[in-house]
Amino acid sequence: MALAQDTPVKTQIVARPGGFQLMRDGKPYLIKGAGGDGPKAMLKAVGANSFRTWGADSLEKQLDEAQKLGLTVTIGIWLGHKEHGFSYDDSNAVAKQLETAKAAIDRYKNHPALLMWGIGNEMEGYEVTTNPNMWKAVQDIAAYAHKADPNHPTMTVVAEIGGSKVPDINKYCPDIDVIGINSYAGAQSIPQRYKAAGGSKPYVVTEFGPPGTWEMKKNDWGAVPEPTSTEKADWYRKTYEKAIAGEPLSLGGYAFTWGNKQEASATWFGMLLHDGTRLGPVDALTEVWTGKAPANRVPKIDSFKLETPAKTTPDGIIKATLSTSDAEKDPLKVDWVLQYDPLEESIGGATQAAPPTYPEAIQVSSNSEVTLKMPKRGGVYRLFAFVRDDKGGGAVANIPLFVEGGDKALYSAARKAKLPLELTSEDGGDGPYTASGYMGNTGAIKMGETTTNPHSGKSALKVEYTANDNWGGVVWQSPANDWGDAVGGWNMTGAKRLTFWARGDKGGEEVSFSFGLINKDKKYPDSAKGETGKVKLSTDWKEYSIDLKDKDLSQVKTGFCWVVAGNGAPITFYLDGIKFE
Repeated sequence: MALAQDTPVKTQIVARPGGFQLMRDGKPYLIKGAGGDGPKAMLKAVGANSFRTWGADSLEKQLDEAQKLGLTVTIGIWLGHKEHGFSYDDSNAVAKQLETAKAAIDRYKNHPALLMWGIGNEMEGYEVTTNPNMWKAVQDIAAYAHKADPNHPTMTVVAEIGGSKVPDINKYCPDIDVIGINSYAGAQSIPQRYKAAGGSKPYVVTEFGPPGTWEMKKNDWGAVPEPTSTEKADWYRKTYEKAIAGEPLSLGGYAFTWGNKQEASATWFGMLLHDGTRLGPVDALTEVWTGKAPANRVPKIDSFKLETPAKTTPDGIIKATLSTSDAEKDPLKVDWVLQYDPLEESIGGATQAAPPTYPEAIQVSSNSEVTLKMPKRGGVYRLFAFVRDDKGGGAVANIPLFVEGGDKALYSAARKAKLPLELTSEDGGDGPYTASGYMGNTGAIKMGETTTNPHSGKSALKVEYTANDNWGGVVWQSPANDWGDAVGGWNMTGAKRLTFWARGDKGGEEVSFSFGLINKDKKYPDSAKGETGKVKLSTDWKEYSIDLKDKDLSQVKTGFCWVVAGNGAPITFYLDGIKFE
């Protein structure tokens, strides 16, 4: 729960001629922010004043850091998606979701770093029409937020503003104060399109950046050419200038993504490289946020082109040239990387598996050119040029390549895990797995965080099975609500044990624990499985483990599971520190 001594800072929206003004602590406030898990001290240093989250799990550390740095936080309350198996026509599921949302609001409503509530993110889907029951669920959460927390506005976030989205929010969600809009190639025209769609509430551009892969033309073998980081900088700048700053209905914006992620490619949406090197979009936003250019600017990519055809055969030779520049004449270093491209669609924002790289393909290289010998395996590849100066700045570009024929490319759908990988952490943000696979008598299952007697950190997971008979269980899944039909999971190769701590509320509770529930008949199965069998819990914390030695851990889709059955009475137990190590 929020600490008793926490004092909320009031945020309100006031009408002004033709539009609205966001006020924080009685002063005008324009959101200059980003979303992502990159370092927040750097975000503050480049001129931002806020960041957003997509979920509300274990945010204490993030909120406390934001308060220390002078940043605000739009706390996201994650809502179920139809494509993940959630149904807004299922009243029990919607009721559970409402209770989870209420708990998050109660927990964080008094934190001084809180700016507003972000209720859902793209849960409406991509159809022309939307489900009224979904908007009614949003309205119920927003109404509770207004009742429990009079100090912070409510917002719901949609993927673009086509179809019936804006009219439906206006119709069904009177307690939604702000519409958050995720938009990429079309972001610069939001002011005009939003009004044409019937938009009258204030808006925040909640995700913006370069065009998405779905908005660009594919080449003749299905790959989408990626803009350079230098070219992407213009997209961020123009969106801010045309859709955020000075627009009467705009309350600000959150750029995407503050960090680095594998989505469409290793670099498509990241504003930073994996080592924290800042790219052109960071400089562009620094300038519009602060009114002046950064003291040391990142390098630029002036040209990157092939000297040989992009299509070749196994073991074929590819040559490329690169021209770069740096405003301060800093020394530059270029790293070349050849990476396989599985041509995964980037829709919905899910982090994807990092494809393999081929360092042995690089034959000769310098800062201005590279020669490589392509792999024997056929398929699509990308040749990356990573440019870095000695001041923390960089640039990146890539070119799609195609090997005709050859062997079938090997590709794991699972991301490589950095061990230990913890499923219950105190760090906030998105976890590696989601406890979304409810089984058995799901109406009798309740799960939530508790701050009473955790094993470590500030909280533990409290699990209740309220029925006397039948059975129930929950599976931690990647992605959420998936039973083997979608890309996801983690490559746990190198892990020796799956460990966790558990205790019973009264002692004597019998629970079974396992991982790896998806069989080989599914498209994306678990590559291994393991279980504890039924264990009897005591009231003291005890560590349990599942041996992982000699198991194929290349694709673990379901990372953890508990099941209770036939106890003859309701039971309550607690979990903490679930991790692969």
